[in-house]
Amino acid sequence: MSMLLIKNIGMLATAKGCSPLCGAAQHSGIEIIRNCAVLINGDTIQAVYDNDEAPKCENVIDANGLLVTAGLVDAHTHLVFGGWRQHEVPLKLRGAGYLEILQAGGGILNTLTATRNATEDELYLRAGKVLDEMLSYGVTTVEAKSGYGLNVEDELKQLRVIRRLKEQGSFNVVPTFMAAHAVPPEFKGNPDGYIEFICTEILPKVADDELCEFVDVFCETGVFNVEQSRKMLTYGQAYGFKTKIHADEIDAIGGSVLAGEIGATSAEHLIAVDDAGIASMARGGTIACLLPGTSLYLNKDFAPARKFIEAGVPVAVCTDFNPGSCPSDNLQLCMNLAYLKYRMTPEEILAAVTLNAACAVNRGESIGTVESGKQADLVIWDAKDLDYLVYRMGSNLAKIVIRKGNIVK
Repeated sequence: MSMLLIKNIGMLATAKGCSPLCGAAQHSGIEIIRNCAVLINGDTIQAVYDNDEAPKCENVIDANGLLVTAGLVDAHTHLVFGGWRQHEVPLKLRGAGYLEILQAGGGILNTLTATRNATEDELYLRAGKVLDEMLSYGVTTVEAKSGYGLNVEDELKQLRVIRRLKEQGSFNVVPTFMAAHAVPPEFKGNPDGYIEFICTEILPKVADDELCEFVDVFCETGVFNVEQSRKMLTYGQAYGFKTKIHADEIDAIGGSVLAGEIGATSAEHLIAVDDAGIASMARGGTIACLLPGTSLYLNKDFAPARKFIEAGVPVAVCTDFNPGSCPSDNLQLCMNLAYLKYRMTPEEILAAVTLNAACAVNRGESIGTVESGKQADLVIWDAKDLDYLVYRMGSNLAKIVIRKGNIVK
């Protein structure tokens, strides 16, 4: 196996271990190592050394005193879709809400038409360009949801695209099945019937072809209620899939409570979460995937990150990249927003976009930290410290990106 040495690291900032950091540990659990070097053996981190004690190596990257972290993990995206929705922005500026646009046939249903009309190859090429852009920002692992097909053929089409993106190897892509994203026109007014259709017609085919690792559902006013969501997620668990849930984005109708009750890996959005939901997630060990870019883009409140941290709920920060409510794939921007709007510390933010996000996609044992035995996904930043990394806004500070031991930027 080829060896690669990153030397003259001014600051190495990393979480430790394989489990998410929560409470005070989300800050204190970040280790700062100065003047060090990292030795990579093939696609694996072999060891971290004091810089003066690092072994000689033929292949060397000189970090020149800069900051190094683990590769970033974006644990919530809607990566694969057809079309864009720029025409909806004037409606939003005139005050139309998310559910109002959806009920008028826009929103997710607009993207549904474009996604159904796109070929698998077209979706693959579009999504691949987005992954290239994410990689340039220092993101080396991304979760990708289906949910714009809402029928058998097109949900499977999206998931096949996600599998192709994963298999081409330059990116770690984690597939999530989310046919329960909206009620399609074929089931208008019949969400119970659509949930039954997903559980009995689509999910078995997804399982047969091993097309996902997680199942997800949009538990929200005007979409799917708690019992419909429970049915969907319970069916997914019966097939051996892990669970996620879009919860309490607009109203606290009980989605976050459900997440804790069923032991969901993560609950997402959580802008309107109440104390009962936070307590349930803490009991259930559910990670809060917070999406500040969506709050910014929709001009909505920001999720109560500090409440989650104080309650001992691990917090991850993600983009929610999608064509409607967050057409941005820039996780660095979300880190800036977490600093300014969530009032998270730089250390808490680093945990949120590395180890905690890795655990939110069931990858905590292999990625998310710079430790011996972990996969060699690292970023050398054009920054000296974490404070500067989350302070700069609008600039891409990822200088060198390493994925599985290979320089990819």
